[in-house]
This record gives sequence, structure tokens and C-alpha cells, in this order.
Amino acid sequence: MQRFTTADLNRQVGAITDAAMRAPVVITHHRRPRFVLMSVDEYERLAKTSPSDPRTHFTLEDMPQEIEEGLLGLSDQYEREHGHDG
Repeated sequence: MQRFTTADLNRQVGAITDAAMRAPVVITHHRRPRFVLMSVDEYERLAKTSPSDPRTHFTLEDMPQEIEEGLLGLSDQYEREHGHDG
């Protein structure tokens, strides 16, 4: 799998997205893998390959309500315990 840095992504977005259309690419930040960039077709293919897998996938736009509420609750709890400055 090809690897690019986040700085590379800023400078070479066209070349990197072209590479991601052919095969998933890893985007690193501070030398650590952080993201995988791939075509929507590849993502959908991967999402369909494991129907028995209990994990689910979604975007922020279609996040299930119960997960959104849980994350907001955890965020509120963290703020109460650690204050606004973290």
C-alpha cells in the first residue's frame, strides 16, 4: 500500500487521489498511519464483505441517533470532570 504524509496530501492532492482510485493509500501524520484513502467503490465493497461482523460503519452525516447521543454524553461528562481546558 502506498504511503503519503498529510503534508504530501496538501501538496499533491490530485496525484494522491488518483492513486487512491487504483488502490487504498495510507496517509501518515508524524510518521504514524492515521487514515486510509480509497475510492467509494472500494469502501462499499469492503463494507459488504463482512455481513456477519457486528461492527457497523457510517459517516458523521448518517450516524445513528443513539451513538450521537452517547458521544455527546461522554463529551459532557469529560467537560464536567476535566473542565473546558482539558
